[in-house]
This record gives sequence, C-alpha cells and structure tokens, in this order.
Amino acid sequence: MTKNLFKLFLVVLLFSGIKLQAQQVPTPQSHFGFEIGDDYMLANFTQAEAYFKKVSEASDRVMLTSIGKTEFGRDQPMMIVTAPENFAELDRYKEISQKLARAEMTREEAEELIKQGKPVVWIDGGLHANEVVGAHQLIQTLYELASGNDEETLKILDNVIILLVHANPDGMEIMSDWYMRKEDPTKRDQNIPVLYQKYVGHDNNRDFYMNNMSEATNISLQQYVEWIPQIIYNHHQSGPPGSVVAGPPYRDPFNHVFDPLIITSLDAVGAAMINRMHQEDKPGYTRLDGSVFSTWWNGGLRTTPYYHNQIGILTEIIGNPTPSQVPLVPERLIPNNGTPYPVTPRDWHFKTSIDYSVSLNYAILNHAVRHGDELLRNIYLMGRRSIEKGQKDTWTPYPKYAQAVEDAYEKARDEGKVQSSRSWRSGLPREFYEEVYQDQERKDPYGYILPADQADFPTAIKFLNALIKSGIKVHKATQDFNVNGKSYPAGSYIVKTAQAFRPHVIDMFEPQDHPNDFLYPGGPPIRPYDAAGWTLAFQMGSEIDRIMEDFDGPFEAVPYGEIQAPPAKSLANGSGYLIDIRGNNAFMAVNDLLKAKVKVFGTTDTVDGLPAGSFYVGSAGKTILQKAAQEYGVYGKPSSKPRELKEISPARIGLYDYYGGSMPSGWVRWMLEQFHFDFKQVFPKEINAGNLNENYDVLLFIGPGIPSVGSRGGGRSQPDASEIDEQYHHMLGNFTAQESVPAVREFIENGGQVITVGSATELAFHLNLPVKDALVEMNADGEERPLSGEKYYIPGSVLEMNVDNAQPINYGMGSTSYIMFNRSPVFKLTPEASNKGVKAIAWFGEEEPLRSGWAWGQSYLRNGVTAFEAGLGKGKFYAFGPEITFRAQSHGTFKMLFNGLYK
Repeated sequence: MTKNLFKLFLVVLLFSGIKLQAQQVPTPQSHFGFEIGDDYMLANFTQAEAYFKKVSEASDRVMLTSIGKTEFGRDQPMMIVTAPENFAELDRYKEISQKLARAEMTREEAEELIKQGKPVVWIDGGLHANEVVGAHQLIQTLYELASGNDEETLKILDNVIILLVHANPDGMEIMSDWYMRKEDPTKRDQNIPVLYQKYVGHDNNRDFYMNNMSEATNISLQQYVEWIPQIIYNHHQSGPPGSVVAGPPYRDPFNHVFDPLIITSLDAVGAAMINRMHQEDKPGYTRLDGSVFSTWWNGGLRTTPYYHNQIGILTEIIGNPTPSQVPLVPERLIPNNGTPYPVTPRDWHFKTSIDYSVSLNYAILNHAVRHGDELLRNIYLMGRRSIEKGQKDTWTPYPKYAQAVEDAYEKARDEGKVQSSRSWRSGLPREFYEEVYQDQERKDPYGYILPADQADFPTAIKFLNALIKSGIKVHKATQDFNVNGKSYPAGSYIVKTAQAFRPHVIDMFEPQDHPNDFLYPGGPPIRPYDAAGWTLAFQMGSEIDRIMEDFDGPFEAVPYGEIQAPPAKSLANGSGYLIDIRGNNAFMAVNDLLKAKVKVFGTTDTVDGLPAGSFYVGSAGKTILQKAAQEYGVYGKPSSKPRELKEISPARIGLYDYYGGSMPSGWVRWMLEQFHFDFKQVFPKEINAGNLNENYDVLLFIGPGIPSVGSRGGGRSQPDASEIDEQYHHMLGNFTAQESVPAVREFIENGGQVITVGSATELAFHLNLPVKDALVEMNADGEERPLSGEKYYIPGSVLEMNVDNAQPINYGMGSTSYIMFNRSPVFKLTPEASNKGVKAIAWFGEEEPLRSGWAWGQSYLRNGVTAFEAGLGKGKFYAFGPEITFRAQSHGTFKMLFNGLYK
C-alpha cells in the first residue's frame, strides 16, 4: 500500500511538473533576443505573432484568436486574457456584454445580468505603425498579464475580460523591417518608402464609421457586434512637445448627440490614469486644453465608440527606439489643471515609454476592477435612454438651437413684445425655449427609409453596410408598405432611432453643428482634431426619407452584423441593354464588359428614361450583364440600339504617387480596384522623363504632391538612392515646375486628359490657365493675399454645390451635389476664360452652402467656382476643388472621377 501511494505521488508530481513547465510563460527576452524597450531594437510582426502563439500555448490565461484578414492577407490577432476559470463562461460573458449594450430589456433584467457579468476592456496597439510604442507595449502587457502572480494582476484577471488587439499587423512588419535593415543602429530610421497600411497609411484611423478597409471592418465587428467592450483604449503617439503623454479628459467641444455619461466617464477613467502616473512618480501627463484632442469627431478607433455608449480612450506618448530628449518648452514647466505635474527636460529612452504605457493599461484595468458593475450599468443606462429618446419627440441640443432661442428673444424685443432689459440671473423667459424646443420642424426623426426603387440602390446598401458593421440595427421591408402617404416597395430598408446606438444613427444621417470655436473673441479659429462635419448619408448621395413621427410596417430585423447585398435578379431577354449611369456600380459592369472585349457605347441624350451618359451594350454582353444583375445590383434594361451613341474604350490610367506614399492617392487606388478600373502608379521620375502619351491617356493627381506656384521648396525629403533597395528607386524624385509641368502640358496638348482633385488643382496655376484663387483679399499695397482665419475658415465639412450635369464629366449627377470640403480651393474665372476654352462645371450659388460642420465667412464662397474644365491643345484639364474622392466615402461624387476614365 505504501509503495503504491509513493508511485501515485510520483505520477502526480511528474504531471504537475509538466503543467508547471507548460505554464512557464516565455519572456520577451527569450523570444526576441532583446528586452521590449531596448534602444535601437524593434520586433516585426512575424516575430510578434510567433510570441503571441507561444504565450497562448504556455498560459491558460490567454486565448489567441484571429478577428479577420488584413489587406495584405495576414491574420489580425486578438488575445483574450482573463483568469483560467473565466474561459468556461466566456461565451456567457460576451452575451451579457452584448445584451447590456443593446439595452433591449428592463432595468430589473439588466441588474441581474450586471451581477453575472464582467467588464470587457479593449487595449490595442500598432494602428499607426510609425508610432512604434503602441505595438511593443502590447507585447509587454501580454507578458505581464500572462506571467504576473502579484495580487493586482490576479485581481484584474479574476474580474475583467481583456481583449489585446493588434490594430495593424502589416504596418508593424513594414516599419520594423525597414528600421532594422541597417547594421549600424545609430543610422536606423523610419522613413519608409510606402504607406504603412496597404492603401491608406495614417488614414487607417479615419475609417471607423465607413469601414472600407479590412482592418477597420475586423475591429468594428468586435467592438460593436461581438464583444462591445465598455472601455476601448487606443494607443498612439506622440505627446505634445514638453509633455510625455496626452490623455483623457479631452478639450471641448464634445459632440451633442452622445450621452453625457460619456464625458463624465472619461473624467473617471482619466482620473485613474493620471493618478497612477503621479503615484508612480511619472511626470508629464497632460489633459484637457493641454493637448489638441477633443471628443467631437466620429470616425476614429477611439472616437466612434462614444456614439456607441463606450468609453474611448486615446493616449499620445513620446518615445522611439532611437533615444531622444524631452524638449524644453518653458510654458509647459508651469503646473496647471491641464498638466499638474510637468516633466523637466531630460534624455528619453524607449523603455521608459513602454513602462508608462503598461502602467496606463494597468490603471484602466484597475478602474474596471473597482467599477465593473458601474461600467456595465452605465452602458445599459445610456443604451436604454437612447431607445427611449427614439420613441418620443426629442430635440438634440445643437448650438444652432441655442442661437435660435437668442434670436427669438431679440426679435420679440425689437417688436416690443418683451422688456428690453435682461438679467443674467434670471435669463430669458421660458417661452423662448419652448418656441424652439417644441418646434416640430426641429425635432429629431423617428427613423429613416431607404427606398428599394431608387436609382442607385446598391450605393444605398453600401451605406447601410457601413452602419451594420458598426452594430446598427437595420430593418428590411418584407412587402410593400405606406408611410405618410408615400408607397415603398418590398426590400426597402428602415433604420429607426429607437435603438441603443442611436447617437451613431443620428450622427450618420443628420448634419453636424460644430460651434464657432475661436482662440478668443475675434481671434483665429481653433482647428478641429479632424473634420467638423461628415454626415455619411449626405456624402453617399443616397435617397433617404426622414420620418418625423412614429411608424411601423411589415419590417423584419436584419441580424446584427449581417452584410446586405443588392437583390439578385435574372436578366431579361433583349437584343441589347441600357445601363443606368446613375448607379455607381454601373462602372463595374462596364469595366467587366470592356475587359471581355465587348463593345460598349455611351448615350448622348436621355433614352428610355435614362439620362445622358448611360451605357448601351449589345447581346454579346449578356453573360457579363447577367453576372452584374446577380452580384452588383446592375440590371440591364432591354433596349434596341439608340441612334446617337459614342463608343467608349478603356483609358490607360496613371495615378500619381510619390516616395513615402500619398494617402488621398491610396484611397483612390483602392476605389479604382473596387470598381474594376485598370491603372498604374506614376511617380515623378516617369513624369519628368516626358513622352507620357506613349503609356497613358489619363493622369490623376489627387491631393498633395504639387508644389505651389513660386515655391522654392525642394519637395519631399527623400533618401539617397544608394541607401535604399533598388525596388524603390523608381519612387524617388519630386514634381517640379521646371521639369514636371512642361511634361504634363505636353501630355495634355497631345491629347491626354488630366484630372486634379483638392490641392492638386494648384497645377492649374502652373499651366497659366485663366483662373484665380477666389479666397483672397487685397492688402494695403494692392497685392492679393489669402483670407485670414478670422475672416474665413472651413475645416472638413459637407457643403452643397450646383452641378452642370450636361457636361460629360458630370453625367449621372444631379443638378446639385453634396461635397466634402476640406479647406478646399475655390476659383473664379477671369474674363478671357471662355475665349480660352475654360468653363465652370460646378459652382456655389448665392445662398450659404454649409450643410454639415462648420463654415466661417461663407459669404466669400458666393458664386465661387468649385470645378472647371479647360481645353489645352488636343486634350483636357479638369480641376475639382472639393474632395470628390474623400477617404472613399463620398460616393455621391465618384462619378465625377469615373466619367473621365474612358476614351
């Protein structure tokens, strides 16, 4: 008996040893060969992914999953980290998080779930790959949580579900490989030749309501459909000069559509973070007006959560593997509410930034431990209040309504209906509040209907899919129905505001009303963190009906996260077919036809109810049109061959780019691929070599890269060719007035077509076209100078312009169009313009054009030209001042580009 017990003891000890060995989490040093934070050392994603797998295999606290593929086809990892016993109930904790966020239950039912649930905290890194602290703190944080047996770590693991997410695997691989390529560590740099996301680089953090990029879609589905964390922590850099890290709470303004609990919750989490820094004697945390970050804008990884009742945290920290210094900024040395504990000038090492970041992570996780029930309760309360707002008359407190109250009072006073005096103590009579906030014209809609019979239904579905990826509840009509006397067909979509994520719904459909925000009265404007207005419904150009009273019908809820597609239809028999140009997807079908060598024609007038510019194809295209009817929502209309047609053929397209990569060009690169256009990238060297007509019919210049006239700058900073691989040599060079402009002029005069967008329209002045900048004034010496910010300022906002849709470049457009205007050029034509073949093709009218956002000094836009066409020799030049391809969101103006991409 004693001998058998001894054998049993040895077996137990043996297996325990195996378990203990398996639980020995590998250190970063043992895997990477250096400590995370060592000077001059970066890990690439391949190494990091292998480490994530090792830790997951070694630790029962970590589950490694993939949330989808990146644009380059890598797995995008998410590590679920929590106490081992919590994994048995993981699906239940996710379900509780979803249910509380969607708030479709009573308060009593919610309280029961709160008792059972655990808070979910998202921590990511690496979104902006040149901000290398983010990805590397993620590695160190994983190790600390997987290996730590201290009381604090164990309590966190017991009480919190942690999602550690790599936000940009491709970028980490590109950036780290580039930095580490030189043997001499002191010569390492981050000046990569390409964008660190396949298409859009830094703009990967501008895609979180549109969800165009794979990484954004992967993240959004986890944040708004699957896990719906209560806290989302997004790591960035760099901190403002003279500080170490910028964090919450953030400066005004905040958006008026989300719940006030968002702002006070940011105060609470921010207090936990800054207190931890001060407890650990880590100076340099700045907040509020100590940094530029606000909570106004929707579209970033940490800002879109606000519109989903989640606490979005951003920090921006200094640090780089190449040692640096905290610079001396005297005003930063004075303690104030923004920076209570200033940092003094000192040498700074990468490891210190990693230590700060891990401490900030722990501060947030400890907050979740202490306030877990509150986090779960608050997301429910915010969601429930949103549902209730959508079930009754509600007025969002926009600045314009406060001004309307003031205006109503002033009008009544001028008419002698009230006393002329007013007391700051008593304010205004309540009647003026009620005059505005009971005005039925000003209240929020109860919902929106997107009719299935609109001309471009597939684009409307793309808009809906952006909402669906963001967790919005969408309904679909199962049969025909009527609302307010209007008939809608089955298959139409409905988005009601009575849902938990109502702030996001309102923000995507309704105009933003950015307050006038100046440094001081009469002073310069304070630049918004990003855009001031962005209403996606306007940008998409879809037909949407706002429904101002409660309504219902034969509506079926679309399952959360289920992507929609246009109805698949069979193509009717015909000897030929017309394709409606009003649908953007028509260009997909046309490009497929042209690649198959099927003849395609364009109409020059209205035919069978379809506008000029629509396409005609004979029966030879039937197979391809059948695919278009099944997959693209493009339904060829049987038709005999119209008399007046022009054959079109694919143009050889060159898209301008430069060393380091242009984000606006990258967005267009993605767009062209989506709509099946073939193209090549063109770099300055090729332009400067001339003879462009041999290889191209159309050249596209989108956004930056064209120097201003008279500029003496040497162009973008670039390495010597000897310092980089030969595969990147063709990207070097700069666009110059001396070499590039003559080559482009020759290209146009020989029959080429040039399309410029945004700041690239500066090329018009290089070509000496008869146009002028409309946004100037005369100084005392009679010279023109740009309008000052005190007089005129329009950051990213949605405006409306008039369109000459009889011009072929504008075929398929309406007579007016919403545009994304981002400090965009506006022109006026000189008197000789018409004699020189220059004509306006889009312009502002007499009325103020702002529709969403912020525009100061709109009178300067009156009758300004937003787009023009110029003939030069045998070719044409087009200038579009507004951002007609803005971040691949502004589908309503895509046709202005696409029409110019055929011969």
